[in-house]
This record gives sequence, C-alpha cells and structure tokens, in this order.
Amino acid sequence: QVQLVESGGGLVQAGGSLRLSCAASGSIFSINTMGWYRQAPGKQREFVAIITRGGSINYADSVKGRFTISRENAKNTVYLQMNSLKPEDTAVYYCNMRAAVSYWGQGTQVTVSS
Repeated sequence: QVQLVESGGGLVQAGGSLRLSCAASGSIFSINTMGWYRQAPGKQREFVAIITRGGSINYADSVKGRFTISRENAKNTVYLQMNSLKPEDTAVYYCNMRAAVSYWGQGTQVTVSS
C-alpha cells in the first residue's frame, strides 16, 4: 500500500520561509510527475507546482520566483521550498505523485501571519 507522508508545515511570519517534504512509502514504481497543490479555507484546491521525472518544472503564477520544487527520484521524495511567504499562501498543502495511478498526501497546514 502506497502512502505519501508530508512534513514541514507550520506557522511563519510574512516574509519568512518554510520547506515542505513529501516521501512515498510502499511499492511505487515509475513516478512520472510529483507536484504540490493547496487549498485555502472556503476555496477549491489549486495547483502550486509540478516537476516531471525528467526535471521539467511548472509553477502557478502566484508563486513564481518565490517557491522552488525539487525531487529525489531515488528516494521517491518531492520538496517545496517556499520563500517570501505571504498571508495569502496560507492553506493546507497537498503533495501528489502520479504513476499508473495518482496518489495524494494527507496535507500539511501552512499558516502565514501578517
């Protein structure tokens, strides 16, 4: 059974930084894309960043220049370095990994105070 375990969320002041991690446990092969999504209270889940197995990266416009996604294929792990955080970045952040099926983490809360 595959599980995605996220860590690194928390409370930070505006302008601060956090680094999220998401590691896959269990048997998961040939992960194509790894990504991060977020959901703020009362809003739909939205795309944040994605990285392919080959290293191609795409970001939501709202986080470009502030967030950096990276991955370690050998460890089935994806990271999200978040700098210059803003109150509007407050949300539950979910990691996603897509192989033959799509897997989601349980979510980690990020709260940015003004």
